[in-house]
Amino acid sequence: MTRLYSWVDERLKINTLVDYMSKKVVPSHSQSIWYFFGGMTLFFFIVQVMTGILLLLYYRPGADSAYESVKFIVSEVTFGWLIRSIHSWSANLMILAAFIHMFSVFFTHAYRRPREMTWVSGVLLLGLSMAFGFSGYLLPWNELSFFATRVGTGMAGALPVVGDFLMEVMRGGENVTGATIGRFFGFHVAVLPGLFTVFIALHLFFIQRQGMSEPLEWAINNQAPKKYMPFFPNFLLRELLIWLILLNILAVLAVFFPDGIGPVHWPLGAKADPFAPPPAVIRPEWYFMFAFQMLKLLPAHILFIEGELFGIIILSIAGLAWLVAPFLVARKPEGTKSHKMIVFGWAVVTFIVVMTILGYFLE
Repeated sequence: MTRLYSWVDERLKINTLVDYMSKKVVPSHSQSIWYFFGGMTLFFFIVQVMTGILLLLYYRPGADSAYESVKFIVSEVTFGWLIRSIHSWSANLMILAAFIHMFSVFFTHAYRRPREMTWVSGVLLLGLSMAFGFSGYLLPWNELSFFATRVGTGMAGALPVVGDFLMEVMRGGENVTGATIGRFFGFHVAVLPGLFTVFIALHLFFIQRQGMSEPLEWAINNQAPKKYMPFFPNFLLRELLIWLILLNILAVLAVFFPDGIGPVHWPLGAKADPFAPPPAVIRPEWYFMFAFQMLKLLPAHILFIEGELFGIIILSIAGLAWLVAPFLVARKPEGTKSHKMIVFGWAVVTFIVVMTILGYFLE
């Protein structure tokens, strides 16, 4: 083994990397648990890529082939149902882990200077993850995904000036057709993975260069005891142990609940029929529910603006404010909390939770 290591090191200089990792440390404190949610998101993304490649071997995009190919995967291909189930579960868990990671970074003030670019790249990664979910939702070409996509792309069409153009780009025409599957398939397997790879590479690069954020209290009180753990092997082994636990949880969920649980479900159902009446209840994925429910509750017109357009404008402004949060507190002295941002953060969390609950309980 030693000779093999020396042979590889002579060619790739991996000793330099091992030496760098051995000197890298991670702050150790009562809130260290939040450091692991970024790694959890990365784990689920890796699972997404691996299972997505396996599904690609059999999936055929198109109005005449998409539904049949998914049906073939879950009924004829050996363990095809399991691969689809793991892909669906890991997609939902990846977005959940990304949400928790984002809010933990926000409330621990880890987004503050000099980590503005880390925060922006992380928020954009969450947006791309949700775009993955939206584009993948249509691919089975079943009844629910067809009408949900028609509603979702129709909301994009409500945007002023660019709305019609954006909706036509997404649909590949005026209506949701087989051309729409081609567009969504291209986004899902080529455009979004390419963008995601670039941003996740930048995100990891920023983290490696700047290290994990230390608690705010450490900056306020220089006398406070500071503890660190080596990144290699202590933190890395903990991370791998969590990945192993997540793999087991994922396997249990995929085996015992292949079509999901409650509101988080993805049964194949009936094939999409554009001439059929829409289902009685059309719901988006759970991570879009807060926005969907807000737009439903708004009146038809607010002042001189259509209610739906007014809601989209408010959501866009709030999303932009969230994206540039580090720059809004850039003038705060080092180590001080921004109480306005904390209030803003809790308002966002409360809004998302309340609207999501209302979305599932109000018909």
